[in-house]
Amino acid sequence: MLLQALVFVLGLAILYMGADWLVQGASSVALRFGIRPLVVGLTIVALGTSMPELLLNMFAILLGEDALAIGNVVGSNIANIALILGLSATLLPLSISRQTLLREYPMMMAVLLVFWLLASDLLLSRLDGAILLSGLGMFITWLVFDSVSHARSLSAQEKSTPLVPHEDENAGPAERRVSRLIARIGSNRLAPWARVVLLVAGIAALAMGAQLMVTSAIAIAEMLQIRPVVIGLTIVAIGTSLPELAASMMCAVKKEADMSVGNILGSNMLNVLFVIGAVALLEPIHVEQETINVHFPIMMAFSAVLFPLVRFRYELNRVGGLLLLLGFVSYMLFLLLPYLEVY
Repeated sequence: MLLQALVFVLGLAILYMGADWLVQGASSVALRFGIRPLVVGLTIVALGTSMPELLLNMFAILLGEDALAIGNVVGSNIANIALILGLSATLLPLSISRQTLLREYPMMMAVLLVFWLLASDLLLSRLDGAILLSGLGMFITWLVFDSVSHARSLSAQEKSTPLVPHEDENAGPAERRVSRLIARIGSNRLAPWARVVLLVAGIAALAMGAQLMVTSAIAIAEMLQIRPVVIGLTIVAIGTSLPELAASMMCAVKKEADMSVGNILGSNMLNVLFVIGAVALLEPIHVEQETINVHFPIMMAFSAVLFPLVRFRYELNRVGGLLLLLGFVSYMLFLLLPYLEVY
């Protein structure tokens, strides 16, 4: 049991190290060929950060563990809202912009609802995967056009002012996240061959880490006689949400709350549109009836309760954060107590 737990942690570490290498390598190559930094950030960087979930779910599906894959995505979305935003708000109240609440939030709710409806027949088919990937294309197109429009308006405003490097205070979370990621990537002056090596190493590490995580999670489930969907909803979901937790906590410490919330909403949408869409297109995913009846409604409930918590003051305060955390702990106990009682 201890060995499998160590393998799981090792796989998680390799997985995210590979994701970072992949993002840096692919972005460096794209920038080298003259692709606009904004486009790189909103496509390669954004999708690259979802590669761990994608590879993990692909391995799970190929090994016949559909429940583990679905549990991972549903559980990650729940953890993103209840655990990550809950912890961040408990550390420091999160101010949320009106734009985020009225644009990105409804988009996330729509994506989650479509996900639930497509899965309600207990099968996410290749057609369902194509629908979700089409939604991803529309989402990225909207992001690019919205960001380009914003950048042009800023350029027009700054024509009469000295050009001083700064971060626009009115920029949305996507623009600010992209600018920082691209700045970090641009600071790594790699030789052309090093960019390719980094890209290949990232892909290899992703595959290795995903395989280690899936095989160890399956082994742990068998040892403890826990259903794979529960493993996916708990340790795998929390494990794959750790980068978002670190990023959101850092945003909260730096008082960049809108970036913290924007990260979470975007991550939830990419989990469905990119991860589930790509995996379902590769291999149809079977969904358990209990997941449709219990876990999907819980995912929607956690997402829906975020709106009344922040609507009136455009802020997720410590009380709201503690309520989300309490809900998350209660959900974990609901999942694990039946198995703990056996021991």
